[in-house]
Amino acid sequence: MSVEILTYAALGARLNISAAAARSLARRLRLPRSLSEDGKALVSVDLAEIRHTPHPPGGHRAGEAAQLRALVATLQAEVAQLEARAAYHRADFEYERQRADHLIAELLQATAETKAAREATARLEGEVAALRTALRTSSPNENHGHSARRLGHLAASLVEADRKAGRG
Repeated sequence: MSVEILTYAALGARLNISAAAARSLARRLRLPRSLSEDGKALVSVDLAEIRHTPHPPGGHRAGEAAQLRALVATLQAEVAQLEARAAYHRADFEYERQRADHLIAELLQATAETKAAREATARLEGEVAALRTALRTSSPNENHGHSARRLGHLAASLVEADRKAGRG
């Protein structure tokens, strides 16, 4: 159990790893560190207690990198497909939204026309009822001129309502 004080470069040389890997190992193992007079970091380490087997430099990582690149390319292709599908669905949504807006406008127009037609029908039914009541309560000679005038107004109202319905 001999404790040595080494720089990262010296530790890396003893373990057959790079200085950066030695620094990472020292951090991971939480080895005590200090600074030398020239400002370099020194690590207190017992090499007998460290069980470190270095990995071959870049051998399997090259294969991993190729696999990762292939995976990234596959994922990018899937993202492109999903974006295209999303664009199609967005266009379909916009078309259906415009169609729904158009149908709502038509429905509102039809509702307004129906309301106007009901009001006109109620008004005309009121006039017809008034004419019938007037005809029942009075003598034929007395109301003939007045009834003819009211019948003329009623006919004019019907024609006007018909023209309005034809414009809508």
